[in-house]
Amino acid sequence: MRRRDLIKLIASSAAAWPVVAQAQPPALPLIGYLSSRSPGNSTDIIAAFRRGLGEAGFVDGQNVIIESRFADGDFDRLPALAAELVARNVKVFVATGGTVSAVKAKPVVPKTVPMVFAMGGDPVKLGVVASLNRPGDNLTGIAFLVNGLAAKQVELLRHQRCASRGGRIRP
Repeated sequence: MRRRDLIKLIASSAAAWPVVAQAQPPALPLIGYLSSRSPGNSTDIIAAFRRGLGEAGFVDGQNVIIESRFADGDFDRLPALAAELVARNVKVFVATGGTVSAVKAKPVVPKTVPMVFAMGGDPVKLGVVASLNRPGDNLTGIAFLVNGLAAKQVELLRHQRCASRGGRIRP
């Protein structure tokens, strides 16, 4: 092959590369979903999660992909499952199925990946977030602080009962 023919061949194939690259659809963003539960025990939670995403305009398989991992109650598996999702290059990491999912996933999820959690424990006491009003790092989520609320609810009921009788509240 002559030198000019070789240069023409390289130039023509190089000119076609951008056309080939444009023909491929862009990869959909990947959401990593981690739960300490089993898939069977998570059907309602998963349905609500997908419904909420749909209301925000995100539909699995259309404009995002959701990849899930379940520990089936074996909490020691959570860090490895979280690492699997991180290795898949997730754009958002979701930890549900109990407090333990967020606690075990936090050290594994890099600070560059936003992490959303739902837990029943106190995320501040557990070291998941710095504070409730400013969680810091890459974390945000919902904490169902029912233990602390129960005492307040009893106190409010006591106050309400005394007030309804016209009596004074004794300490």
